[in-house]
Amino acid sequence: MIRYPYRKHNKKSGAGKNNENSPRYLKIDTCLETNLQQIKTLTSDSPDFLMRRFKLGLRADVPAAIVFLDSMAKTDTVNELIMRSMLSRPSAEVAAEAENAEALYARIQSHALALGEVKDCDNWSSMMEQLLMGDTIILLEGCEKAIACGTRGGETRAVSEPTTQTVVRGPKEGFVESLFTNISLVRRRIKSSDLTLEMFQVGSTSLTNVAMLYMKNIANPRVVDEVRKRVESINIDAIFESGMVEEMIQENHFTPFPTIFNTERPDTISSNIMEGRVALIIDGNPFVLVMPTIFAQFFQNSSDYEERYDMATVVRLIRYISFIILILGPSLYIALTTYHYEMIPTPLLISILAQREAVPFPAFLEAFILEITFEILREAGIRMPRAGGQTVSVIGALVLGQAAVEAGIVTPLLTIVVALTGIASFAIPAYNMAVAGRLCRFIFMILSAFMGLYGITLGLIALIAHMNSLSSFGVPYMAPFSPFVLESQKDAVLRLPFWMMRKRPKSITSKNQKRMKDGSGISSSDKTTPMQEGGNQGVSREEE
Repeated sequence: MIRYPYRKHNKKSGAGKNNENSPRYLKIDTCLETNLQQIKTLTSDSPDFLMRRFKLGLRADVPAAIVFLDSMAKTDTVNELIMRSMLSRPSAEVAAEAENAEALYARIQSHALALGEVKDCDNWSSMMEQLLMGDTIILLEGCEKAIACGTRGGETRAVSEPTTQTVVRGPKEGFVESLFTNISLVRRRIKSSDLTLEMFQVGSTSLTNVAMLYMKNIANPRVVDEVRKRVESINIDAIFESGMVEEMIQENHFTPFPTIFNTERPDTISSNIMEGRVALIIDGNPFVLVMPTIFAQFFQNSSDYEERYDMATVVRLIRYISFIILILGPSLYIALTTYHYEMIPTPLLISILAQREAVPFPAFLEAFILEITFEILREAGIRMPRAGGQTVSVIGALVLGQAAVEAGIVTPLLTIVVALTGIASFAIPAYNMAVAGRLCRFIFMILSAFMGLYGITLGLIALIAHMNSLSSFGVPYMAPFSPFVLESQKDAVLRLPFWMMRKRPKSITSKNQKRMKDGSGISSSDKTTPMQEGGNQGVSREEE
């Protein structure tokens, strides 16, 4: 079933408002049985909500109960660190010294619980929120507050190799769906007290945890404030994917080009944070968002910084060429074979005319049919099970392609052009940038069908103007190409040696200096450090 997030109800209708008279927002009752019955009502008596009644004190005369969600809490922690601790004789002696319910509550919280996280809940809203997140709630007879014990757990996927951004040489671990596991993967790489973590809850119903990570001594405070403001302004019932957060906080909504970078590699995120960028980790999703973002960042890969700089430069040039082929490949074929025969060498022209003699469609319709067929095969290969996905690719490449050529529906040359265009889309490291190129490809095909090379030229002018108008949290999207900064070209198209990349991008952060120790071991702040290990993931204007 497709899950649709719904925005909050219109306030004019009165639906969706936080009703102060609702039990969820009232104070906790002093009667233990009333509280337990209310929890059963609010949770529809769900079978995975477990309750355990017991009594405290040497004479066992103080009724109490714990409530937890079996599917979200760590059962072993509940049994060992809560139940065993509270029912032991030392805890019973502590409970016996309490004069009233409030004193008993304070003594249990300070003496009886062997847990690292204990919170107070003074109303139903906060108590149910902690309960649904996996915490264990302790209720006492005669007390208007509840104790929330940190027992969050549940089943999570183990850390494994990233599936979308694989490398030959480098770390083989990727982010998972657990928020705190992902945070630990970043902290293992950045062991600094300047690494700042802020937590948000997004979604009025899902209460999805979102973590914001940045270096407080490097990141631009204005960018950090802007990211914080946009995350806090999200008004929606539920957040399930990082793509939903990305779409709601980006400033350019009418563009095919992504203005927020995403990755499932912890080394890439750590490198971006060290440059001054801000990372958003969404609970339940292995893809982490990074902002601000520039165009060149989508053509860089962590493998660029694990191989020699000369080979990395060649590979990066191939990626840029692949993007040009992806956008202009079929449109150039349409323009040359429809309007500009004189630009084709005579032997090749004779071969093309001989091939097109039996094709009943114009070049545009021929290319459009083949491109749509290729997109269908691409989607079918992704959706098919692994056992059948390879079969679909073989059938599409050999059977359909060969049959279409022999049937005279398409020409062999166009088949080669479309196949090369499809392969070029896979050479781009960022999937969302490849999707943007695929969308632009159809626009250029239409322009070339109507105006030939003149239409392609006008389309390129409009495309470049549009890309120059984009920005990501105040950073020009096309930096360092526009505005052009010579110093920043060392890690845009080229990848120079690490010893030449000593400054952070100035458009990302103006704090290009970092504390480092000189030979005497004295900390100094007037030295410029080399870039962090892992390289410069994305470049903008730098300090001259």
